[in-house]
Amino acid sequence: MPSSTGPSIDTITEGGRVTQVGEGQEAEETSPAVVTLGAPTVGELLAERYELVEHINNDSAGRLVWRGVDVVLRRPVAVVLRYPGGDSATEMLQAAVAASRVIHPNLVGVYDAIDEDDRAYVVREWVDGQSLREMVAADGPLDPARATAIGNAVASALAAVHATGMVHGNLHPGTVMISDDGRVVLADARTDGADSQENDLRAVGGVLYFALTGHWPHGEAPLHGATAGHGRAALPDAVRDAGGGIAAPRQVRAGVPAYLDDLTMDLLDPEIAPPSSDVLSAELSRLDIPADEQFLEQAGPLRFTAEPGEEPSPLAAAGGRKVALGIAGLLAVALVGLLVGISVLGGGDSDKEPVGQPSSSAPAEGGNSEPATPAARKLVIQDVRIIDPDSSKRDELNDVEKVIDGDSDKGWETDTYTAAKFGNFKKGMGVWVDLGAPRTVKSLQATLSTSGASAELRAGAKDFPSTSQGDKDLVAAYSTVIGQPFEDSGTTMIFNGFDPAQKYQYLLLWITELPKKDDGSGWKVGVQEITVQGS
Repeated sequence: MPSSTGPSIDTITEGGRVTQVGEGQEAEETSPAVVTLGAPTVGELLAERYELVEHINNDSAGRLVWRGVDVVLRRPVAVVLRYPGGDSATEMLQAAVAASRVIHPNLVGVYDAIDEDDRAYVVREWVDGQSLREMVAADGPLDPARATAIGNAVASALAAVHATGMVHGNLHPGTVMISDDGRVVLADARTDGADSQENDLRAVGGVLYFALTGHWPHGEAPLHGATAGHGRAALPDAVRDAGGGIAAPRQVRAGVPAYLDDLTMDLLDPEIAPPSSDVLSAELSRLDIPADEQFLEQAGPLRFTAEPGEEPSPLAAAGGRKVALGIAGLLAVALVGLLVGISVLGGGDSDKEPVGQPSSSAPAEGGNSEPATPAARKLVIQDVRIIDPDSSKRDELNDVEKVIDGDSDKGWETDTYTAAKFGNFKKGMGVWVDLGAPRTVKSLQATLSTSGASAELRAGAKDFPSTSQGDKDLVAAYSTVIGQPFEDSGTTMIFNGFDPAQKYQYLLLWITELPKKDDGSGWKVGVQEITVQGS
């Protein structure tokens, strides 16, 4: 009988996420595994539920990657097989079980991990798409906005991994997957004793460099203390000077913003300590502006030091490039002086505040007034989950990551019920949001698929539970209601009743009543997008 390693299928699919191995990669450096006894065949049924459909390739460690179907849940899966099983597969299976504890939309879901002695396999979410390596090879280097978005997703996934004390250990353009719907997924963790979180962060710089230039800045040298394999050796090396130093992205191609160039080179500089993954994720999120909105907001250069009287930048501990601190600092001073001069000498509307100057309501230097509240901005949502306390089936949890993907045409939706109050079977369902840390929140906006739903916004301190009983406890604990509930509202709900003196990390959009479908066949609603404004 096969022995299942780690959590059961029900436990993993409800809460677990794990990186996916081998999607979209070829095994340039490693020969495929020699398979004799128990060789897989098309149509074979593993563990009485996973049907093998097509052999895709062998990954860079010689494992066999198959596309399959979970015949019980009727969904596509990826099956990665290793021959033999037993002791030789221990690292693979343990890594899958350990990584299943990490919950993040940029990590791929794990469904099962099984050892049959002669072979072992891990069953995971199937991702339709291509690797960053394949994308750049086909279409050339990416524009800065797209490269920043991919770097932001990778850094955000690493922050979730690092928060558990683990490392990824194998980050390169072949393990960064971009799905057909635009989702960026980090795959193929190869954790061992030689890995470190710092190496993961250096690799983010490598991924940014590759996305911007089409070249890999680490050459043949192993980045993570392993052999120069796992899809790295076949990447074109960076342009180098006579001393072996790599050319900055701006020297390779035009149009790379200075702040993105500096950040990439700082991450690659062994003499500059990188910031922590959560700080790097926050900074890339700040810089991640959609291409069609860049004219509305300038992200500005990275600040590695603070001006006199300011709070230190969170990147200060990482040091900074001397060029950025020198030339960029002088340019910033000159720019501020120019703006002030234009404002003072150029006249204009006397009712408007001068650009870059404090408002008339700002306290005088040395005064006792409270500082002005920072301007609100879009906050990064670190995690989002479905709360369904009155159901044991747990069958309405899919696609929740789409409510924070920036695309209002895609989202999560409930099942169809026979009555507005969830068929009188449930008191409600909710979308739980984690901001990653306590934040000052100004508003939350929820965009729905149709009008007519009733909902309220709640806040609490409990983290996401792993059981349906935990869902009930969470709903009961989230007793703080933000603003007034929306009853039979339109498709956009904006909650702005937050206490400015409080900070919030966990929020719950609690849906209490469903709208009737246009065709009259039942009641359901979709949550297309959730955004949070604050500081």
